Amino acid sequence: METVVSGIRPTGQLHLGNYFGAVKNFLRMQKEYNCYFFIADYHSLTTHPTPSDLHSNVRQVLAEYLAAGLDPELATLYVQSDLPEVAELTLLLNMNAYLGELERTTSFKDKARQQPENVNAGLLTYPVLMAADILIHHAAKVPVGKDQEQNLEMTRKFAGRFNRMYNTEYFPIPQPFNYGEQLVKIPGLDGSGKMGKSEGNGLYLADDAKTITKKVMKAVTDAGPTTPNSEMPESVRNLFTLLDVVSTADTVQHFKDKYNTCDIRYGDLKKQLAEDIIAFNAPIRERILDISSNDDYLSKVVKMGKEKAHESAAKTMKEVREILGFRSF
Repeated sequence: METVVSGIRPTGQLHLGNYFGAVKNFLRMQKEYNCYFFIADYHSLTTHPTPSDLHSNVRQVLAEYLAAGLDPELATLYVQSDLPEVAELTLLLNMNAYLGELERTTSFKDKARQQPENVNAGLLTYPVLMAADILIHHAAKVPVGKDQEQNLEMTRKFAGRFNRMYNTEYFPIPQPFNYGEQLVKIPGLDGSGKMGKSEGNGLYLADDAKTITKKVMKAVTDAGPTTPNSEMPESVRNLFTLLDVVSTADTVQHFKDKYNTCDIRYGDLKKQLAEDIIAFNAPIRERILDISSNDDYLSKVVKMGKEKAHESAAKTMKEVREILGFRSF
């Protein structure tokens, strides 16, 4: 069975865009592949989070992914910093990662512009840490979004360079992987673009009914159609996309008919959409609250993931050290 590795950013709550994107991918992958999913708390240090924020964010994202369906019995779910082998492999890979290629990466240049007062070495060597996360488990496939494609290409470069320098075929060359166009891209509520935390347009899995209703009722629309069967503006089309994923087919068709006959009342559409999102979200939110309050379960999951991930990582580091020439006296 091929191995898949993917990181989970501990940057706050999951929204519907995450759920119908990465999470739905993960739920399929964990049944079909040997999966390692890790919470990337080392990576988050490039922005200097406070200690309390770091821990609470790791705890929150762990609880929400479990509530959304990640199964620690099927996949290995662990916290990145629980695996010291990742730091060691990063150090060793850094010896053959060159300044020029790291400075040219888009992610480094973007982050340096965004936080000019904090252009740290961690930002520069981010692709090396990402490579270590992937190669430590000999991953054949890595789910990546557009923003990480170049970093995965760097992983492929580092793996190939290691193999050539030490005359071995030790590391596989990982391939980008996802389920592609089968996944729905969830838009935000601001009339354009995708749903995201930084955009401030998200509907979160942990949101209560009042919060969801307030957000949906403020969603951007237009003045309404004046010509039958006219094309929808993006803001309205976005609401129908959300309706498609949480409502019944009859409900969707009802509002499409209303739109096409110029009889639609956006207030009614938003009210129905809010009710259906609340109904969809309620079981997940209930599980989030239950899991978040269950310290014993969270500790058990993290401990089990750490043990499984360590077994894989320790074997890799033993073999890498031998390839590099480290020997015990």
